[in-house]
Amino acid sequence: MLELIGAGFGRTGTLSMKAALERLGHGPAYHMAEILAEPRRLRDWSRVLGGAEPDWYRIFDGYRSTVDWPGAAYWRELCAAFPQAKVLLTVRDPERWYDSTRRTIHRFSRDPAGFPGEEGAAFRAAVRTMVWEGTFGGRFEDKAHAIRVFEEHNAAVQREIPADRLLVYRAGDGWEPLCAFLGTDVPDEDFPHLNDAASMQEAVAQATAEGGFPRI
Repeated sequence: MLELIGAGFGRTGTLSMKAALERLGHGPAYHMAEILAEPRRLRDWSRVLGGAEPDWYRIFDGYRSTVDWPGAAYWRELCAAFPQAKVLLTVRDPERWYDSTRRTIHRFSRDPAGFPGEEGAAFRAAVRTMVWEGTFGGRFEDKAHAIRVFEEHNAAVQREIPADRLLVYRAGDGWEPLCAFLGTDVPDEDFPHLNDAASMQEAVAQATAEGGFPRI
């Protein structure tokens, strides 16, 4: 059962947050990387995108938290389905977020070479429907529009979620606010820093050469 719902868009430090949550005992944490690691999970989201009634308990069975897409696209539904769960909104400077997203997941998720075969085509179609067409209305390449969507999304989460249920977390805030929010001790180690743009590009390039999905 989900105890924490990540409402922040991808490229706001979500893979680092996944690692941090799992380090603190709030994992496994569902992330788009789960689908890349296990493409069979894509069937769940294809059914949701096709209009089927989601069984959120089954989709997230075995997970204690979720960050990144696809969960972030359904944050309202998940907050209603798991009313006891806390909500985490990861944020980032809008200009830097847009430039990073454009260089990485927007580019890679549309590239057949990086996601080959039937599974790759299904993955690209789901991401296109959910994120680029769904969240951004097919206008992600319009920078002003995409940033406006990003900012309005963040504002909506902060407006609709009670303050005592919500943590707004900016990449670089470290362990302290997250641990205080979750009621856990601060680890004696650096906060994880994973999946920067360069490492994502390397992972996709390697997967392309090997004819498989990138493991990021």
